Amino acid sequence: MSRVVVVGAGAREHALAWSLAKTSDVIVTPGNAGMAAAGLRCVSTSPADLSADLFVIGPELPLVAGLADTLRAQDKVVFGPGAAGARLEGSKAYLKEFLAAANVPTAAFGSFSELDLALEYLRSMTGPYVIKTDGLAAGKGVLVTPSLADAESDVREKLSGVAFGPAGRTIVIEEALVGEECSLLVLCDGVRGIPLMPAQDFKRVGDGDRGPNTGGMGAFAPLPSVTPEIVERVMSTIINPTLRELRRRDIDFRGVLYAGLMLTDKGPYLLEYNVRFGDPETQAIVALMGNNLFRALHDAATGNLHGLALSPEGAAVSVVLAAEGYPSAPVFGAVISGLDSRGQLAQEREGVTVFHAGTTRNADGDFVTSGGRVLTVTAQGPSVAAARQAAYAAAATLSFEGMVQRSDIAQNYSKESA
Repeated sequence: MSRVVVVGAGAREHALAWSLAKTSDVIVTPGNAGMAAAGLRCVSTSPADLSADLFVIGPELPLVAGLADTLRAQDKVVFGPGAAGARLEGSKAYLKEFLAAANVPTAAFGSFSELDLALEYLRSMTGPYVIKTDGLAAGKGVLVTPSLADAESDVREKLSGVAFGPAGRTIVIEEALVGEECSLLVLCDGVRGIPLMPAQDFKRVGDGDRGPNTGGMGAFAPLPSVTPEIVERVMSTIINPTLRELRRRDIDFRGVLYAGLMLTDKGPYLLEYNVRFGDPETQAIVALMGNNLFRALHDAATGNLHGLALSPEGAAVSVVLAAEGYPSAPVFGAVISGLDSRGQLAQEREGVTVFHAGTTRNADGDFVTSGGRVLTVTAQGPSVAAARQAAYAAAATLSFEGMVQRSDIAQNYSKESA
């Protein structure tokens, strides 16, 4: 049996490890209490000191810091780009320059580190206004607002370092695009890209896309409105030009390109790239991949995606349960009701899995909250509507003081036949 090391500690890594464990011996570093309770081996050992047939790096921070380069220098097989490829996520100003060179359709923009120039550019635009931190901000560094006053205030807070420290001292100001958002995750082997099923995530903390941005409050896959023809257009106009530009810059990108897209009336536009699996999209997508994940990731890591064919069936919906005060000031230590000793539903439901993000166990053995996003409840079904119903029914059996969740994940597709 193949051995896989998964690097990370969130619900995304729990989902990856859960799926990979169907066919492989899995070690997670560092993992979390929910993973350990579910029987996954969690260690605090550095991945550089572990041996495996495949290393899968989950979060963006170690990718940007060059962990994949370190592991490849040890002749290890790694799914995840090196530091040069990870700059696509690590710097939004660099990304925009890259996209211009690759001729990838994206929003008009300006990059700024000086307040007066940024405000002058902002005032030359018509709203809504989009302001992004240049550096990593855990998915929370984007403001979209129709208010010029709010946009100006956000620019001041970011450039001063008040809002996001060094990550915000350079900002990107973009035109706002109109359309349906879509997440398309594409496995890459340095030359080729294989798209996974299109998904949609929900970034704002409140129903109806209200409130501040978060790391993600829920997701579902596939996105029924995104046809194979649209996916093919994304591949030809966005992904393939990106892969060509990466090769032109001698960047051997082996990992996943997460394309955040806006499907406009002029065609697909790229909002941003992430260079790792999205959270919570991953929790929905891997639930539909059966026993294929190890082969898919290993083929990408070894430059051998030639014969890979993925044809998942059904749909999956993921609902995030977050801590009171998330995302600005989450409260930790609340006891979670409704979990069994394995960290799964005490009221077990077929096709439902609970992935842990911010949990630990107290002296009594109870699971308690220890992060902003606490749990992701993922349900599979024959349709988005059926999966949605199952996910919310399962989530209703879980509770903790101050629990935050959205009630409208995949709601637009709830009228399809279940």
